[in-house]
Order: sequence, then structure tokens, then C-alpha cells
Amino acid sequence: MGLDLERVRADTPGRAETAFFDSAGSSLPPHPVLETVLAHLRREAQVGGYRAAGERADDLADVKIALGALIGVPPASVALSDSATRAWSDFFYAVSLRAGDRIAVSHIDYATNAVATLQRARAVGAEIVVLPSDAQGRTDVEALDPVLDERVALVSLVQVPTQSGLVEPIAAIAAKARAVGARVLLDACQSIGQIPVDAAALGVDAISGTGRKWLRGPRGTGFLHVREELLSTLEPRSLDLHSAQWTSTDTYELALDARRFETWECDVAARLGLGRAVRYLLDLGPEQVFAELSRRAAAIREALAELPGVTVRDPDDGPVGAIVTLTIDGVDPVAARAELAARGVTVGASSASSARRDLGARALPAVLRISAHAFVTDEDTDRLLIELAALARRAGAH
Repeated sequence: MGLDLERVRADTPGRAETAFFDSAGSSLPPHPVLETVLAHLRREAQVGGYRAAGERADDLADVKIALGALIGVPPASVALSDSATRAWSDFFYAVSLRAGDRIAVSHIDYATNAVATLQRARAVGAEIVVLPSDAQGRTDVEALDPVLDERVALVSLVQVPTQSGLVEPIAAIAAKARAVGARVLLDACQSIGQIPVDAAALGVDAISGTGRKWLRGPRGTGFLHVREELLSTLEPRSLDLHSAQWTSTDTYELALDARRFETWECDVAARLGLGRAVRYLLDLGPEQVFAELSRRAAAIREALAELPGVTVRDPDDGPVGAIVTLTIDGVDPVAARAELAARGVTVGASSASSARRDLGARALPAVLRISAHAFVTDEDTDRLLIELAALARRAGAH
């Protein structure tokens, strides 16, 4: 059987409000996720947060089990967080760096990661090196050897960027990085829930991800997976009574599993919502969802290519994902996003300030970003294309 699109659409109450094409920003949660969050908030109002959380201990444990099933890792290697940023940072700052070490980063790096890398490199006297990219913007695996040597302590990769449909060859890059002893941190913020993310196949040391995008979970949720063999070598920059045990007045012991990257206080309702979102995806069938997202993105790109004044800005060769980016001649993408929203069509936009190496190299101040999830209908797509064509016509008439 194929993906039950009618079920997905019926389960998405928010789609009645807008033609929604911003799942790469913050997607529309399905009804079961919404009800899970609201039900727990109601229970907290009745009995208090501690008792309400205790009643859902098994469900909270299942959040890690579900995430582990999705990316093929043991639940004990998964830490829950309040965002992908927090998860990524927790691992990044836990990796030991010394003066003279190198931090290798990808050409498509996101601003948050870039700023943290700059800060840490300056603090410890490390050097930042940018991995070479090919004509399509992907990391050039064949050109990595001169860059990846024994001085590289950490390699920070992005599987899918925020500003393009590009998909990186992560497994090939990670193999070369680990061959020289470097730790490999993968930002899966835009890939988790959109394309397969298999930790073993990718060969990375850590994976960070968010709940609010393609997983369709609540905001304020994220996760970190750390390879089990590596966990005992890492001490997070901050600890509490959950991530460590106070064993005597002047000693403590870290949690043996990924809980060392968690804190006691958290949004329990949001975490339960994240678990429900992952279970919802697993129940639908991830491969079927991924195939639908790919099919719809391909159809949108094909239709956009026929619109005068519109240029698709994604790679035209190699694998591409469900993020579709474009520019319209004479139209500011950020202004276009606002105009489309006023007309009942929700899209995203990525500015050069969030992806300076990539968009800067392509001389693009910004791009419009279209990211359609499985609840999007053909009618929604037609509406999007009509509005984009109208924007292009109005700009051409001036």
C-alpha cells in the first residue's frame, strides 16, 4: 500500500488556514501530536508537573526508543533537548580542542553553527578550514585529502542546508574524516523526517536534530545522538543532578549514557509531543513519506522551470531533497514571502546572513524556500504557482 494521504491531510487541522509550504521552517503538527501536548498540559494543571510527568514515565522513555528506531541507534545513545541548536552545541563544546587543532566545516554551514565555530576557534586558538565544494555546491569528496589531515580534530557537517535542496554525501566525507582520527558531528536539522538518516550507514559520531521541521513535532524540542563508544570520553560543558550524580561533598559521577547531555528541567508536554510525532511518522512508513516529499518537490521544480522570470536555485545534478529554492527577477525574496502570506500562501526565505559561504559565493542576497510536506495537496500547489507567476508578472511590468 502507498502512503495514506487522505489520513495525513485529515490529521492536519492547520492546513485549512493556509496553503502551507514551510515545513523546512516549522511544520504543521498532526492532530495526534497537538492532542498529546494539550492533554499533558491539562493534566499538569490538575495534579502538578511532577506527578503528571511521573504518570508518563514510560511514554517519556519511548521518545528515545522511537528516535532510536528512526535513525537506527540504541535509545541509551539518544539525549533529548530543547532544540537542535542546543543539541549540536552540547556535543560541539564537549569535544576537546587545543591550540593548533583544526575544525573543518562545510561550505553550506548554517549561521548558528558558524558563529559557535568562530567563537570556539578564537577561544582555544584553533583554525577553521572550509571543506572544498564542487560546481553544484556539494562537498568535493575527491578533493578532501589535502584538507583532512591529523591536525583536524572535529568535522562539522550539514546533511541538508537551510538554503537549498542539496543533499551532502555524508558517508563518504565521514569515512575520510574518521580515517584521520577526527570526530564527526552531523547537523540533521533539515534532513531528519525528510530523507533517511541512518547513523550506522552515515558513519558519524554524533547527530543533532529538531522536532519542529519535517518531523512535525512541537517547537522547543530536539535530540542528540552520540555514538555509544564515544560517550565515556565526553564531558558536557554544563551538568546538573540529572546528567550527573553528586556522590560526595566534593565528587560527582556522570551518567553513563546520553543522559549526560540532558538536564532535569524540561518541557514534558513538548517531549511527549515529539515522541508522538516520531511514532506518527514510523506508523505511516518513513520510506513512503520520504518518497512523497521527493515526488512533490520534483513536481514543483518542474512547474517552476516553466514560469517566466523564475529561476530555480537548487542543484541540477546529483541528489536533491524536498527543499525547493528559487528567485524571481526583480523581487526581494523576503518581501515576496510576506506578500504571499497575505494571500494565504505560506513559504519560507533564506537570507545570505544565515548561509554566507554558500549564498555569498552564489551572489544571492536571499532565496525563496518552498518545502511541501505530505499534507500539501495538488490544489495547494496550483495556488502557490499562480501566486508566484503573478509576482513575476507584476515585477516584469515595472
